[in-house]
Amino acid sequence: MKKVALVFVLAVFLPSLVLAWLAVRSLRDQQFVLERQQSLLYQSLADSVAKEAASLLAEHQREFARQVEAMLGENKATEVADSFDRRLRRDWRLADVGFAVSLDGQVYSPNVFDGTEAWRFRLENEKFLCSRESVQVYWNSPKGPINLSLADDPKAQNDAASGAQLPAANNPTLSGGAGKLSKDQKLLRNVEPQQVQQAMDNQAYSKVAPSEAEFRQLIGDSTEGTVARFLQNKLNLMFWYRSPRDPQLVFGALINLPHLAEALQRVVKIDTALLSDEICVALLDDHARPRAQTTLFETDWKHPFVATEIGEALPHWEVAVYLLNPARLSQSARTLKLTLGLLIAVLVLAIGVGGWLIVADLNRQLTLARQKTDFVSNVSHELKTPLTSIRMFSELLADGRVLEKEKQRSYLNIITAETARLTRLINNVLDFSRLERGEKKYNFAKCDLAGVVQETVETYRPHLEANGFKLECAPPESPLSVNGDRDALAQIVVNLLSNAEKYSNDRKEVRVETRRQSQPLPHVEVRVLDRGFGVPQGCEEKIFEQFYRAHDSLSSGIQGSGLGLTLARQIARAHGGDVVCQPREGGGSCFTLRLPAAPISTTN
Repeated sequence: MKKVALVFVLAVFLPSLVLAWLAVRSLRDQQFVLERQQSLLYQSLADSVAKEAASLLAEHQREFARQVEAMLGENKATEVADSFDRRLRRDWRLADVGFAVSLDGQVYSPNVFDGTEAWRFRLENEKFLCSRESVQVYWNSPKGPINLSLADDPKAQNDAASGAQLPAANNPTLSGGAGKLSKDQKLLRNVEPQQVQQAMDNQAYSKVAPSEAEFRQLIGDSTEGTVARFLQNKLNLMFWYRSPRDPQLVFGALINLPHLAEALQRVVKIDTALLSDEICVALLDDHARPRAQTTLFETDWKHPFVATEIGEALPHWEVAVYLLNPARLSQSARTLKLTLGLLIAVLVLAIGVGGWLIVADLNRQLTLARQKTDFVSNVSHELKTPLTSIRMFSELLADGRVLEKEKQRSYLNIITAETARLTRLINNVLDFSRLERGEKKYNFAKCDLAGVVQETVETYRPHLEANGFKLECAPPESPLSVNGDRDALAQIVVNLLSNAEKYSNDRKEVRVETRRQSQPLPHVEVRVLDRGFGVPQGCEEKIFEQFYRAHDSLSSGIQGSGLGLTLARQIARAHGGDVVCQPREGGGSCFTLRLPAAPISTTN
């Protein structure tokens, strides 16, 4: 048994505890796992909105090209260039200023006398547009973004060819590129340049950095594109277009960012209705101020849950996702942690209980196997003892060695008693086998239990008195009717008397009582009382188990197979009753057979 238990612990219980420990350890990372899953989901949403915003910008850029071509029409390009600013602002809502320059450095539009906006635009951008100075810009065209600062730097060209990324510029208004910014980078926008440089040294390089280039160098052989630059910490976004009618002229527009933000509002949305109660999607400008949002919501806009920049056309503009209830994520993580913890505890408990049941059942099976082995030994011993007596006395009688009539009668009585004993033993074994297979049949009929008990006692009396027992029988004054099988009920009484005989001591007294009881329901009781050893405390129910014997030892001299009481209880329960054991006052035991009383028939 110890080996089996050890194997079970090592093979099942110990690995289960290790798995449970690993599962409990994994619970600590549930919030991180949940946040990771949420971030992947919301990041894909932000990427999708940012992609739609970039597509909308490309559509506006194509619309600008159509505006230019429509103005050119049948007119000369130079005539259109002179009045381009006024006409563009009149016809296209997104334009703050329209400009027209030639590749040789001549500015046709806007005229410095067209207003304050035109004058400021010429002041800030004329040298750049005329290719007389290089500035740091974010550049994009249908051919894709390029970094023109590589043109004159062979080492940088080699790094770019090998896939290396370039660091951002030191100017805080230009650094960060058009790639996705980290939260720390966003907080650096309004910090002193020296502090920015120290912090940026510890940051990952931006995917796209501003390029320092002249306007003519920037245009190259492209026909359209965008240029974004920061002036006084303010983003200036310009569309430009070269018509095939006059490739030397470049038409452009300084975009009105508030109007552009209004146009971008329609792409800031949540496709999944289930997420509208959980998150807010916002379009942030370069100062981390919301220009559009899906839900009225106030928070620290500089700290989104996830964010994606729109691209080179709008550097530092990004689509950000915010949790409407940040505490809900922690609550969900705690709920998930608690649920998984309870599940693990239940599983460990189930493993423990299951293991205990397996060990208990194994122990029971081993005990039963041992009892069966003892049963075989006991039955063999019980068969051998009466057979020896029968053979010895029958041989004496057959050889004619016993001539006295009294001795002959005594020997014959011994042979008869031993034969009856063998019959009872064999009947018990056969009846038990039939009960186990469910083949035992009963012939139920109304009978007088008091009469059955009286007949059985009188039949068994000579045997008990011959062995020195004092047998008393207290029959009732009137018949006690029950529905049952007479032979089966008689077998119960015989087994109880035999049990009283086997477990007797020096006080060989047996008393049988039969009576009617009305509480709790009308029933009949047969009580067999003895003055024997008694049943050890705690074994009152075990003695009715198959093969179990309270004094189970061949050396004790107590005969028996361990089936008598088992059969008595099974037969009683088949009749709707039971057999119970109680200690008797003054020593000994009291075995009680209870059977339902048959209804009393009444006649008029």
